[in-house]
Amino acid sequence: MIRYLTGRGPKRAVIVTTAAFLATIVVFGLYAARPAQADMVTLVGAGDIASCSYNRDEKTAKLLDNIPGTVFTAGDNAYPSGTFTQFQNCYDPTWGRHKARTRPSPGNHDYNTSGASGYYQYFGAAAGPSGAGYYSYNYGDWHIVVLNSMCELIVGGCSATSPQAQFLRDDLAANPTLCTLAYWHHPVFSSGQHGNDPKMAWAFQILYDNNADLVINGHDHDYERFAPQTPSGTADPARGIREIVVGTGGARLRGFTTIRPNSEKRNAKTWGVLKLTLNPDSYSWQFVPVAGQTFTDSGTTSCH
Repeated sequence: MIRYLTGRGPKRAVIVTTAAFLATIVVFGLYAARPAQADMVTLVGAGDIASCSYNRDEKTAKLLDNIPGTVFTAGDNAYPSGTFTQFQNCYDPTWGRHKARTRPSPGNHDYNTSGASGYYQYFGAAAGPSGAGYYSYNYGDWHIVVLNSMCELIVGGCSATSPQAQFLRDDLAANPTLCTLAYWHHPVFSSGQHGNDPKMAWAFQILYDNNADLVINGHDHDYERFAPQTPSGTADPARGIREIVVGTGGARLRGFTTIRPNSEKRNAKTWGVLKLTLNPDSYSWQFVPVAGQTFTDSGTTSCH
């Protein structure tokens, strides 16, 4: 399990009079009982990224060059088959410039190589336990979970009783933060050509049960933002999870088919990255287009 914890400020000694001693204890007791808050942090990335047959991943990588923070990938990192050679020759010259600050997730094209061995070899410890592909980390005041939506090919499969599902439950119970985000490749909700994929519905349910705020996916080669909703797809502005599909890292874009309920914003003509500003009690999103394109989308939401 990978963890990134922000530092806290130094403690300060205070000299008080005897008369003020009890009041000081109360003040410092209340202060100690409240967890310190980190400054805002930035998470940026996309899915469906690199190939040696086009240069669109270089255009999205140039966006990363100018955006600080941690980089996420929402799967299908190296086309067409996720071999180690394709990671070296196709991903590494572009998004690989930011490998040291990248926290990836795998996709189906990465698993076109048996066991996604090229993916695990290239990213190493940053990809979580080899062969499992799920892990978590703390970033600023946020808890972030990375899941493996190629669950049919890992131990336990795609079910609410699988080892990955139990990891998710245990991990969320051990990290009761105000704000929680998860990302993986296959979206549970999508208006794209792959449509809704129920195989990760168990993850959406566990996250909802634990008051998570945001899910990021790829797989459909488009951008789509949903309103907060329940695991069954019912609008829920109070406790619902917002899902954003951002399969715009470089692969050929594809149009939409059936528009799903609660879909608020869509675009299938623009490559770019999703920039998330994670504050202690809220988040802001911004879709950043590549040079020469103009579509964008932005907003701010409080955590549950």
